[in-house]
Amino acid sequence: MKTKKILYTTTIVITLTIASLVVAAVKDTKKPAAPVANGKREYTEEEFKAAVMEEATKLMKKAGSANLVDFSKELLEKEEAIKNKELTVKKEQEELDMNKADFKKKLVEFQDSQKKFLGCVDEKSAKADKRVSQMVDVISGMKPQNAADVLTVQDPDLSVRILSELDSAKASKIFNLMDKEVSARLQKQFLQMKK
Repeated sequence: MKTKKILYTTTIVITLTIASLVVAAVKDTKKPAAPVANGKREYTEEEFKAAVMEEATKLMKKAGSANLVDFSKELLEKEEAIKNKELTVKKEQEELDMNKADFKKKLVEFQDSQKKFLGCVDEKSAKADKRVSQMVDVISGMKPQNAADVLTVQDPDLSVRILSELDSAKASKIFNLMDKEVSARLQKQFLQMKK
């Protein structure tokens, strides 16, 4: 069985080689090819394929096996299909490469905008910290009653931040002079912030 397959395969290879050599010498009787300056003829790809198929069929029929003719046609068709697949894969790879480059470009743009955004946030945070430290300086210079009056009407978060940066003795005096409800709320928020 293996010997027959090897014999058929060898026969096909030899036949196709002979066919390709013969096709190069065959003249197309239906459409004469345009003569070239050195006396050779040029064939279009379709004419060449048709001539190869025709010669391969003739040689296979002379060999006496119709199955070989069908097999060789099938091989040639599969070879053509493989070429088409390779072209498709190549186009898809090029498209993938373009998409990959596009993605990298967008990623770099996103990272740049993210850096700018984080820079703005950091800058805003630094300015807020500076304002708070200025308020701490102002409040620490006030009498405890005046500081309690000012911090009572401020935003609770800001008041807690200021109180957290004051020394403990000054902060406790200010808490004692505030309205009891406001003082209790700020102390609760102050303790949660310390955790």
